[in-house]
Amino acid sequence: MKYTILPNTTIKVSKICLGTMTCGNQNTQEEAFEQMDYALTQGVNFFDTAELYPVPATPETYADTERIIGNWFQKTGNRDQIVLASKIAGGGDYTKHIRAGGFTKQNLTEAIEGSLQRLKTDYLDLYQLHWPSRGVNCFGVRDYPFETSTKEAENHLEILETLNTFVKAGTIKAIGLSNETPWGTMKYLETAATHNLVRPVTVQNSYSMIHRAYEYGMSEVSMRENIGLLAYSPLAQGVLSGKYLDGKSPEGSRGNLFPRFVARYMGDGSTQAVRQYDAIAKKNGLTLSELSLAFINQLPFLTSNIIGATKMDQLKENIGSIDIDLSAETLAEINAVHAEIPNPAP
Repeated sequence: MKYTILPNTTIKVSKICLGTMTCGNQNTQEEAFEQMDYALTQGVNFFDTAELYPVPATPETYADTERIIGNWFQKTGNRDQIVLASKIAGGGDYTKHIRAGGFTKQNLTEAIEGSLQRLKTDYLDLYQLHWPSRGVNCFGVRDYPFETSTKEAENHLEILETLNTFVKAGTIKAIGLSNETPWGTMKYLETAATHNLVRPVTVQNSYSMIHRAYEYGMSEVSMRENIGLLAYSPLAQGVLSGKYLDGKSPEGSRGNLFPRFVARYMGDGSTQAVRQYDAIAKKNGLTLSELSLAFINQLPFLTSNIIGATKMDQLKENIGSIDIDLSAETLAEINAVHAEIPNPAP
């Protein structure tokens, strides 16, 4: 395994992070335990979860993923071996079963205390804001939704003051953002610097070979402000495994069970790009999944690559991608496809 440091901290994390949003829905607790056991044996010390998980989010399954991880900690006693990240859910109709309102002091406190209880731990290594409440272009929205976004931005100062209290108490070691924009990220950094408060160290945004929008502005923010990318959906919800090519829809796959989550990655442009990337992978003796993950692993602004799997063979392949080094020629071929079909998935 290869490791990095969460920016501006001393926290060492594996460059492959175990994503857990299928635990409690597509994966049983027993299967989740098997995944976590295996990941740890392979040097993966970084687990990412959220109070929202599993996805799709429902009132009946709310926070079940955190409960499963907490049960694993209780069974194994491995809490001290894991860098644990969780998130507070953003607002909106999708999360109205969790709570109303934005990232107020009361809501943040409630969310943090709830996560700690379910995870059976007294601290979180990284705590993240799952998505902005002001309305931004994420989750399949390509362009800034200026007609529907709120005129007012988040209460940045109250949010950071609240999180700062938890950091001072040792309940949270570091904080991060998710699904954020360059403006939002810089606003948090500016507010933190002005008021001498804890600053975000990571941004968890979508990134894959068919969705490289992070490079429009966020990559420069990452590199100049030392705030690392935690890349989620690196296989574009499985599309970059190639399993949906030629109209296939494997039984039990995310695209088969929850097609709306995968649809954003399956337009004509995406399919054309995936075919070309698949050809590059085959030429290099790799699977498409290996090529896709290895490409992200070498990004200079990456802190960790969040992989997710429902089957053990997928998990093993994904973790193994850390040992694959792509040649300059292969990277050039990937970028040539990107130049021809740039960001076909929003």
